[in-house]
Amino acid sequence: MDQASKLRQMVSTNNEMTNARVIAVTSGKGGVGKTSFSVNLAIEIAKMGKKVVIFDADFGLANVEVMLGIRPKYNLLDLIHNNKSIEEIITNGPNNIGFISGGSGVSELATLDKDSIKILISEMVKLDNLYDVVIIDTGAGITDSVMEFVMVSPEIVLVVTPEPTSITDAYSLLKVLRRKDKFNPLYKTINVVSNRISDENEGMDIYNKINTVSSKFLNTKLKFLGNIPQDKNASLAIIEQKPVTMAYPTSPVAKGIHTIATKLMQDEEIVNAPKDGIARVFFDFIKSRRKSKI
Repeated sequence: MDQASKLRQMVSTNNEMTNARVIAVTSGKGGVGKTSFSVNLAIEIAKMGKKVVIFDADFGLANVEVMLGIRPKYNLLDLIHNNKSIEEIITNGPNNIGFISGGSGVSELATLDKDSIKILISEMVKLDNLYDVVIIDTGAGITDSVMEFVMVSPEIVLVVTPEPTSITDAYSLLKVLRRKDKFNPLYKTINVVSNRISDENEGMDIYNKINTVSSKFLNTKLKFLGNIPQDKNASLAIIEQKPVTMAYPTSPVAKGIHTIATKLMQDEEIVNAPKDGIARVFFDFIKSRRKSKI
């Protein structure tokens, strides 16, 4: 059996085990609160008794580190090149959530040799068995690495604000995603979160605008996950380098995120469906980025 076959078998065998639920959080543009949402979503899910880890796939920035007020000792590069295990590159965050920094390792995934890929996938198999939920905080926009992570993730959360540019850029992201040959909306759950809204009607209007054009022109239907209100406490928490759901748990923004987290975890259609797991997501990501069969 060649190495490529062994890799595929490794992932297939893992699919028969209990895999983590993988959720990619993304946005059409920066500055919409995507990373803050990812961090606080992880904390709220952890409060429900689930083991959660955030993978920071935005290798250009260290926003998750800033948001959590922690500096990881190791990142994905150390796993790939410095013989560190997946357990060693996980940093403990608040409320027992885990955090993995992608560093510049994400950009190297497309150029890894087969031995390095095998090591990476075997460690991701471990991650599937360590955690119930893996939240991928992607970069913002429609760069290749962002789009590939979004494309291979079974669940997507698209964060949008009332700004016209946020709405148009979110649609642009969906349009680019739909044009990819391997993207099939029938096998994806794409949720919309309306952030920094003044009232519930504004949040629903944002969703309706995006869903209408997406359904009509892209043949892709979206689900509305919920609203997060504009709240000064969100900004205060960022300045304090504390997640708002912990710093100001009774604030409107914290309550909004809690409601969304609850809805996500109570979605029986998703919860009861077979899970691809993070090993499969990484395998598909590398395969897509390499534009070749592995």
